Order: sequence, then C-alpha cells, then structure tokens
Amino acid sequence: MSSHAAVPEPTLAYRPLALPRLGADAALTVGVAAILAAVAFAAEGGLLLGRTTKVELLLLVGSGLVVAGSTLAAPRRGPICGLSAAGGFLALALFTVASIAWAAQPADAWVEANRTLTYLAVFVAALATVRAVPDRWPAILGGVALGGVVVCGYALATKVFPGALNPDELYARLRSPYGYWNAVGLTAAMAVPPLLWLGARRQGPPALNALAVPAIGLLLVTIMLSYSRGALLALAIGCAVWFAAIPLRLRGVAVLAGAAAGAALVSLWAFSQDALSKDRIDLGSRVAAGHRLGLLLVAMVLALTAVGLIAGFAAAARPLNALERRRAGIAVVCALALVPVGVGIGLTQTHRGLFGTIGHDVSQLVDPNATIPANDPSRLTSAGSVRARYWNEAFQITGDHLWLGVGAGGYATVRTRYRNDTLDVRHAHGYVVQTLADLGLIGMALSLLALVSWAVAAARATGLRRADRGRPFTPERIGLLTMVSVVVTFGVHSFVDWTWFVPGNAVVALLCAGCVAGRGPLRRNAAAAPAPRLDLRPRAWIAERWRAPAAAAAVLIALVSAWAVWQPLRSLNASNDALSALESGNLAAAHADAEAARRRDPLALDPLTALAVVATRQGRKDEARRALEKEVRIQPANSETWLRLGDFQLNQLNDPKAALRSLAAAVYLNPRDPLTVSAYLEVSRRVHPTATPTVPAPATPQPTQTQPGGASAPAQPPGTG
Repeated sequence: MSSHAAVPEPTLAYRPLALPRLGADAALTVGVAAILAAVAFAAEGGLLLGRTTKVELLLLVGSGLVVAGSTLAAPRRGPICGLSAAGGFLALALFTVASIAWAAQPADAWVEANRTLTYLAVFVAALATVRAVPDRWPAILGGVALGGVVVCGYALATKVFPGALNPDELYARLRSPYGYWNAVGLTAAMAVPPLLWLGARRQGPPALNALAVPAIGLLLVTIMLSYSRGALLALAIGCAVWFAAIPLRLRGVAVLAGAAAGAALVSLWAFSQDALSKDRIDLGSRVAAGHRLGLLLVAMVLALTAVGLIAGFAAAARPLNALERRRAGIAVVCALALVPVGVGIGLTQTHRGLFGTIGHDVSQLVDPNATIPANDPSRLTSAGSVRARYWNEAFQITGDHLWLGVGAGGYATVRTRYRNDTLDVRHAHGYVVQTLADLGLIGMALSLLALVSWAVAAARATGLRRADRGRPFTPERIGLLTMVSVVVTFGVHSFVDWTWFVPGNAVVALLCAGCVAGRGPLRRNAAAAPAPRLDLRPRAWIAERWRAPAAAAAVLIALVSAWAVWQPLRSLNASNDALSALESGNLAAAHADAEAARRRDPLALDPLTALAVVATRQGRKDEARRALEKEVRIQPANSETWLRLGDFQLNQLNDPKAALRSLAAAVYLNPRDPLTVSAYLEVSRRVHPTATPTVPAPATPQPTQTQPGGASAPAQPPGTG
C-alpha cells in the first residue's frame, strides 16, 4: 500500500507472552502518563480559577526546572531546534499579555494571558526534553497513550459505578473528569494514534503491543458515550494523517478494525439502554445498568486482548509476501471506498432524498437559529449545532474590533451586546473565531505565524520535505509522525470547540508538538551517532560557562511568571475573605481584605464591589459611589458594572435619573437580559410616570470609543445623551 521504504521485518521469533523489561523508558512512560492524568484531574475543564491556577503554577515551575536541567546536562551541541516555533508562540503570548491594556474584561485577559504563558512554558519544556533525551521518544508516546487510557478509564468507571463515583450526575453523556463531554472525547481521540503506533510497530514486546487493541476499544467506547461529534471528526482526520504518512497501514487497519468492532457492539448495546443514554435517570437504574456495562467492557477487553495476541502471532508465524500485502491493501481501499457509497445509498432512502438531506444538513450546520440537537445518541447523526450562533456573534464582534479585538477573554463580556438569546456563553467554541474576536486580525496573524513555524519544523523532523523523499521510515520517524497525528487531532477539534482552554487536552498536544519541533532535521538525525548519556557532573557546567547562567535565568523566568499567575487567585481568595467578614459583620476586616485583594489584582471587580458594600454599611456613600464608578471605568463594556452602579444610584442615593442613565447603558450592552430590561422599565416609570416606557432597541451596534481602562464602550448609550 505504500511506495515508501520501510524498516525490514525483525527476524526474532514471536513470543506473545514475553513481558517488557522495566527500565528508564518504562519509568519515563509512567511519569509522563501520571503528569498528564494529574493535569486532567486537577484542572478539570479549566473554568475554575483556583484549580486552573494551581495546575499552571506547577506546570510553570516544573517547566522551568526541566529547561534548566536540560541546559545544564544536555549532551548535544549545535543549533537549538524549534526556536522559530517557540518565537512565534512567544509573540502570540506577549500580544495576549498586551491585550490587557484594551480588553473589555481586563481581569479575564490577565487570566488568559497566564494560561497562554503556561502553555508556552510547556512547549519550551518539550523542546528542552527532546534535546536532552532525544532517544526517549517512545516513552513520550507511551505516556500520552497511557495517560489517555487512565482518564478515559475513569470516565467509563463513572458509568459503571455511578453510586460510588458520580451519584448526582444528571446527564447521560460522559463528562468526568473535565465536566465537559467534548474534552473527554478529545482525550480519547488523541490517545488513539499512539496506540495505533504501539499495536502496529515492528519492535517492542509483543504482549505489550497486543494490549493496544483493547485499549483502543475502550477509547472508542468513551468517544461514543460522550456523544462527541467533534471528537469523531478529529479522530477521523488524525487517523487519516497517520495512515497517509506511515507505512504500517495493514497492521494499523488490523488493530483499528478489531478494536472498532468490539467498541461498536458495546456502544450499540449502551445506546439501547435508557438508564445509560437518557438524562435525569434515577440512581438505582443507573447503578444496575452500569454494572451490566462493566461486565460487557471486561468481556470486550478480554476478547480484544485475545484478538491482538492471535493477530500478532499469526503475522509473525506467516508474514504476508509482497503480492499478498498488495492484494490486502487493495481490499482495504475498496472497503473504505464503499463506505461513502453505502452512506449515499442510505440517504437516497430518506424522505428528503440524497441531495435534499445533504442540503438540509448543510443549512442546519450554518444556520444560527438551527434547532439544537437532542442530548442523546441521536446527536451523533445530527448536523445541527449551536456553534453557528456563537461563530456568527464572534464574526460580528470581529467586524467592530477588526485589528486588536476586544482583548483576551473578552468574547464572553462583549457577546451580550450581539446575542439573540439569553444563554451565558464563555467561549466561541472554536479557536479561530475566538481569537478573531479576542485578539483581532493581528492575533490571528501571530497564531498563523506560530503554526506555520511549527509546521516547517515538523516537516524537517519527520521527512515530509521533498528533499527527504525516499529516506527510510525508521522507528523514530514513525514515532514523530505519530506525534504529528496527535497534534493534528487536537488542532481539528480546537477549530470547532473551546478545548484549547482545557489544560488536560492542550498540554498533551503541546508536549507532542514540542518534541517534534525540537528534534531537528531528519537527515541529520539519521546520520547521527547514538545520543550520549546526560552529563550531570558539575565540572561540565564549569567548562561551558554559559550553562549555569542560562539555567538560572530559566528558573527565574518561571518563578516570576508563576508569581504573576498567582496574583488573580490571591485576589479572589482575599475577596472571598472580605465577603465572609461582611457576613459576620466585621467591617474593618472586610475593608482590609478588600484592599488587599485590590492591590493583588487592580483589574478585578470583586474587591471594588466589596469596598462599596463596606462603605455603604459605614454610611460613606460617596466613597461607595466612587468604587462603583471605578468599576465602570475599568470595564465600561461590561453591563454588570453599569447595572450595579444604577442599583446603587437608585436605592442608596435616591437619584432615579442618574440610575436611568446607567441602566440605559446596561440595556444597550445586554439588551436580551430580562432582569436588566425589567430594571430599566421600572426606573423609567418612576422618572417618566406619564410616558409609556420603552426599551432601547437592540439594533445594530453603535460606534465605539475607548474609555479609561482601554475597553470599548458605547459612544452614546441610549438614554445617556
């Protein structure tokens, strides 16, 4: 099936029960898997500041130590590979930091800048790792596979043992440990290419390789029970890249087909059980159905393990000759070609017909007002999605803030001015549209620069350049191409969802991307001698004097970045302490805590709100008013700040006219919120008792101007002129 040169078949006898020897690779594999799984469990969906910040602190400090250690002990000399990709990533991170100056939500922009800097640190740490231990790439791939199986195994366990692990779950879709089903599906999809490599490779312990089949089966069941269409799309494209680039197609097809057959049987049975596929089912029914699912999963694992062992033994006992491989390859291609034919025939039998069904699905896909698909297995065959609505709003925001955007994390705040519903949405469900809205065309250009720089480095490392045609597919080259497949899988999914913000997903892709970019040109690596051992002796650091200062600089940068990342969480904790003191009536302590929170994060609103409450209770209403007006100056594009100011002007200052002006601005910025609209109408009746109250029309957004704090605000909100 391939014209590429391949590594010759091994001549060693096949020993299906031979166990792998434990060593450095095994330890590193377990270590990588433990780190990736810990990030997934600790950070969850990346939406809780406390959890996310703690993970970011550990990743920053850990990355700094890895870079420092590599700088001191790496045996390789010569050019450092991947610097152009790291430079593009750094430019994007710095622009994200700079966007705080004009952000509609500066506090959120700080948090997103922290996230981007952490991701940059992970990428650079991966570059440093592959430079220090270039021959440990199998452990990285194994760690990605094992970590994905651990996370997905836990997700399935919440279905099998809901009484112990997930008694309060309302939804049928798998979403633990992230709290988001599409993140679970993506974790499974990214772990499939490494397992394809494991099951199809010609090296390694046969017993270990055979375990790839049941592992992929578990991952496919996870994707199906998460009902994640995006994960299926990403998996399909990621696997297509793997099969197109790697000359282990027949082996890979055998592994994937066996796993898919077992997973299909289990998934179809689960879809037929209401207790497993419908929302809001009582715990007793879920427990009974979950135990039956567990038995089926155990049976599937045992059966697929046997399939893997038998297939491996048969392939070793009687390998196919060239003619048989060619015929088998043609058969596989024909089978794949028949899939769209079968789908087309099936569509002709629907009431809309082939082209009518396609046209309807396309219209549902791009229609912002399309019906949201049901939260059950039927959504896997549905084309409708709410994403078109979010993307349409993101494009409108981009049109009004073309070059710089509304600042990192600003989409959620500014969206209320453009939406036609009452949903509260934090992300645009797509990296491209989110970046265009938040960072404008400049941010998108920097993202493309980082992507192109990485793609060039990846092409050099994996031999995808024209100059490398005909070079043999060594085990390392195949491993690096597998990492590229993982990155592509993540990239495809991030195009249609907000999984870039989920550390448990993003860190896996960044680790693989950094390892590929840092490996260097394939031609040079193929001719190089085996990598020497790490030199941990201090005399080596003294001989090359640049190493120690560079390592110290890496640690210092990591610590400074960690301190900046920590400040929003410290501010939030102090704000919570202030609220607790307010509840207990200790106004002095509440004021001190609120001031501490404001010093730690001068962009946050919570400290100012707490200070306003304290000042109000102490009778210092002018001071409270100034605190709320400062909120408006910091975030003039946030309807919540105008709403709080209007409430204070009405109920504390007894100034309904001023309150009406503030509420008019709030309605302009959030015209679909029923509470804001009702507050405006109520105050309007008090100010103009004889007039018929009307709500400012949420028509086409007005021109914007920059106000203190750098955010975009209405040039003249209705009713404020």
